[in-house]
Amino acid sequence: MKTLLVTGCAGFIGSNFVPYFLNKYPDVRLINLDLLTYAGDMNNLGDAPQNERHIFVQGDICDRSLVESLFNTYGIRGVIHFAAESHVDNSIKNPGVFVQTNVNGTFTLIDVAYKHWMEKPFVYKAGFEGCRFHHISTDEVYGTLGESGLFTEETSYAPNSPYSASKAGSDMIVRSYHHTYGMNTVITNCSNNYGPKQHNEKLIPTIIRKALAGENIPIYGDGKNIRDWLYVLDHCKGIDLVYHTGRSGEVYNIGGRNERNNNQIADRICTLLDTMRPKADGKSYKELITYVEDRAGHDRRYAIDATKLENELGWKADENFDTGIVKTIEWYLQKYTQDMN
Repeated sequence: MKTLLVTGCAGFIGSNFVPYFLNKYPDVRLINLDLLTYAGDMNNLGDAPQNERHIFVQGDICDRSLVESLFNTYGIRGVIHFAAESHVDNSIKNPGVFVQTNVNGTFTLIDVAYKHWMEKPFVYKAGFEGCRFHHISTDEVYGTLGESGLFTEETSYAPNSPYSASKAGSDMIVRSYHHTYGMNTVITNCSNNYGPKQHNEKLIPTIIRKALAGENIPIYGDGKNIRDWLYVLDHCKGIDLVYHTGRSGEVYNIGGRNERNNNQIADRICTLLDTMRPKADGKSYKELITYVEDRAGHDRRYAIDATKLENELGWKADENFDTGIVKTIEWYLQKYTQDMN
């Protein structure tokens, strides 16, 4: 049985990835390393902890001795690295934590993997030839776009927040281990994810949560900041494809081709909630939308060109925004109803 190390999989994307991956690959065992900070929640993993092919370890990716012990104990043959501090607002308040986890943590993981898998640069140890390090990153490393154009894998890096700068740094470390040491690495840069299990602080869960509570729905600035929205399970399927079939040393962008600004997101969710969970007074949830002071350094527009992933590996998103947002709202209606009871 092949054993992979996955990191940060009590968080949003990772906790969607683990059950998908375990179900698809019955010959794979996952060692899940997560520090369980505020963004991690064991409840996100559902029944996975009871699966004998899923071993959860609470710990820090920056803890080199711990990471080394996992490689030695379980014979790790691959890494899929989700773990990251990712809340932009928090990176503005406390950037040092983001540099520590995203930059130093990624370095620790890939350096341990290199020393465990390889004899010397460009020479893998016997039995470790197929080992791969997959780094999960973000489109925010590319900075911001104007009214037109898309991010491609050739777009220059221009991160504008401490979060995106720390992710850009981690991308460069992974790139360097491929070019300097010949490690089998891949990087994926994704657009904004949405779907079940996302942290309450993020935009879509916030809109739903505030609406159901009858509280003001806060929208930054003028609400015209645009993001390309990707349903989380489509992202997981893209990661799976790249990990197994992507070319070594390559970067693949994963995007949903679903550009929406924050006003459109809030309006659509409120419209659906008006039907799915009507207010007792008959009024629309849209009356709760309010505008608050904009975030510092708030990038105006992100949008990804996923052509490389689509053409090379045959990936295609199964959900568009209109289908994905209904599934998302249904999940949160159940969650927040349970939380209120």
